[in-house]
Amino acid sequence: MMRTVFCSDEHAPERRLTEFNAFQVSSSYPVRVTSDDPGRFHLVARMLDLAGVSLLRVRSSSVDVVRTPQLIRAHDPEMLSVVLAMRGRIVLSQAGRQTVLGVRSLGLYDSGQPFDLRIVADGEAATLVFAHVQRALLVPLPHTERLLAAPLTGKAGVGALLAQFLVASTTDGGYGQTDVPWLREIAADLVNGLVAHHLDADPRRSTRLSAIETYVRRHLDDPGLSPRSIAAAHHISVSTLHRLFQPNGITLAAWIRRQRLERTRLDLGDAALHLMTIHRVAARWGFRDHATFTRAFRAAYGLPPSEYRRRVLGRPNRSRSARDPVEPGAGRR
Repeated sequence: MMRTVFCSDEHAPERRLTEFNAFQVSSSYPVRVTSDDPGRFHLVARMLDLAGVSLLRVRSSSVDVVRTPQLIRAHDPEMLSVVLAMRGRIVLSQAGRQTVLGVRSLGLYDSGQPFDLRIVADGEAATLVFAHVQRALLVPLPHTERLLAAPLTGKAGVGALLAQFLVASTTDGGYGQTDVPWLREIAADLVNGLVAHHLDADPRRSTRLSAIETYVRRHLDDPGLSPRSIAAAHHISVSTLHRLFQPNGITLAAWIRRQRLERTRLDLGDAALHLMTIHRVAARWGFRDHATFTRAFRAAYGLPPSEYRRRVLGRPNRSRSARDPVEPGAGRR
């Protein structure tokens, strides 16, 4: 399932940096790329797309990757990203902080804020692994911004587990389409664990939240999923359940709805499901009433589900024209 999304060797040497910059600026996660030595630029990027989580392994010469306020206004995929240095160094700057990440160091950054990520090859090439995770798939923990551009170890604890997963999952293996949901959950859970660990979050609360999050994701198709049924499944009271979510700044019901909407959005953008009616897509993620679903989808994403599907799948719509929204990842629109 790993696929090459860019290879500089496919372009003339004098065009390689220009082509990669154009590729990145026009992607669903737009950034600009520069180099102090553009004539010697080379880069190969391979991606494992897990529908809401993108894992990338990059082998590159020294380059500077910048996300500006203008690019954020153009499109924000709403992702929390982790980068792992396997060879070479990374100089990561965001939220008023700058850190240098050496081998087996992890760095966290957010697509909604400007950042500068400089890759330093220290030789022939640097090797990095990125995990871009949609924030909607993560447990909302307060004060996550404290960890942006802060050095996090990938040699011990949860960081080591995440590093091992990133390396193993981006090495060619026997993954199939049926493995995608499990790999996506593992990636999200490990990033959640990394954030909770470095925020010194209450471990009992974090463990409970993680268990509840996993339970909710596996039962989103159940229209009867509710705080009462979730509390019963975890042998706690409804009031205790609400208290667990209170510090996150979002109610449990709102978080469940956001999870369901995100799953429908992913399905509507999946070409393999283009024959499935919108009503069925909504129903498979627990929306009982089509009108309620349509209103909620429009409120969340700015357009009705039918038009979202047309735009993402590239189907013509004669009545309106606008830039197509796309799934976060490394490919072009």
